[in-house]
Amino acid sequence: MSSSFVFEAQQRSGRGKGDARRLRRLGKVPAVIYGGHADPAHIVLEHHKVLKNLENDAVYSHVLTLQVDGKEESAILKAMHRHSARPMVLHMDFQRVSATDKVRVHVPLHFVNAATSVGVKKGGLVTHSMVDVEVTCLPHQLPDFIEVDLAMVDLGQIVHLSDLKVPPGVQIFALTHGPEHDHPVVVIQHSAGAVSEAAQ
Repeated sequence: MSSSFVFEAQQRSGRGKGDARRLRRLGKVPAVIYGGHADPAHIVLEHHKVLKNLENDAVYSHVLTLQVDGKEESAILKAMHRHSARPMVLHMDFQRVSATDKVRVHVPLHFVNAATSVGVKKGGLVTHSMVDVEVTCLPHQLPDFIEVDLAMVDLGQIVHLSDLKVPPGVQIFALTHGPEHDHPVVVIQHSAGAVSEAAQ
C-alpha cells in the first residue's frame, strides 16, 4: 500500500469549536482519523501543505500516508469540509485502512472518445449523470480512475453502472444492493440537429 501522498500531522490536544477556530487562524487544519483497531485520534495539519496535496485530484481515490508525530499510518480521505467562499479547508476526516480489509472509496470516471462517438457524430449531446462512482475493494486494488469509453455509444443510448469495466477485485458498491440500483452514468441525447438512422 505504498502512497505518493504524504500528510504530516501532529496530535491535537485541544477540543471544541473554539480550539478549531484558533488553529485555523494559525494556518492549520483540524482533523480526525478513525477506524481500524485503534481509537479515534484528533490531529492537526498545516493548511498550505494540505492545499498542495489537494492540487492532485488523485488524492481523493488513493491510499494516503499520514505521518502523525513521525508515526506512519495508511488512510483514505473520507470527508472534507471547505469554506463556502474562500479556498480554505476547515476540517478533514481520515479513515485508517489495512491490507486485509476492504474500503469504500469514490473513484473518478474518465470519459474518453466522446467527441468521436457514434452518437455525437450524428449530432447528439453527451450528458453525464455521474462524474465518480463508489467502489469497494482491498486497498491495493484501488484504481486511480475508471475509464468510460464512449466510442460506440449511439444516439439515445444510456451507459449504466453495470456497463462499466472495473479491474479484478473491484466492485461497484451500488450494484451490491441489486439490479434496481443499476443507475445511469452517461447518455448521448438527441439534439435539434441530431440525425437518426431512420431519417437518413
